[in-house]
Amino acid sequence: MKSMSRYKSTAIILFIVGLILLIPFIAMQQTNEVNWTLSDFVVAGFLLTGTGIAFDIISRKSSKISYRFASAIAICTALFMVWSNLAVGIIGSENNSANLMYPGVLTIGIVGGFIVKFRPLGMSFALIATAIAQVIVTAIAVFLDLGAPYNSSTQLIIFNGFFIELWLVSAWFFAKASKVS
Repeated sequence: MKSMSRYKSTAIILFIVGLILLIPFIAMQQTNEVNWTLSDFVVAGFLLTGTGIAFDIISRKSSKISYRFASAIAICTALFMVWSNLAVGIIGSENNSANLMYPGVLTIGIVGGFIVKFRPLGMSFALIATAIAQVIVTAIAVFLDLGAPYNSSTQLIIFNGFFIELWLVSAWFFAKASKVS
């Protein structure tokens, strides 16, 4: 019964990913402004499928809405960070090697999640650690002026601040999920 439910969830995820990928495909037929390659579709498909499956697995750890909401925020934040970094880069351009610090930020959250077995209070601390790692990356980028000439220090602080805020909001919802009702 459980494996059938997983199979059904995966099929739904793949269907939704297919629908999402139809958007740029159709746009390519209508305008020259959208110009995806096969590798763009493969990477997007992999990222979206991985995001959907990760949410499906992690959200099953608790039936609490606050836990599921926290999971959705964390997973979507990770997706947006990876997508932004691959598409245009967060620090400077996508070719700036300073952007290689961001997988370290995500690794802290992922490894932290496994260490705490995805329990809500532990996930709250893991995401606080992730936010702190993002603060450190931002500080390094700003103080060493790694975004020049593409990003000003203000732009780096604002864009990274957006991610930091999302990590902390997710941490708050995980902490809320840890409280006994």
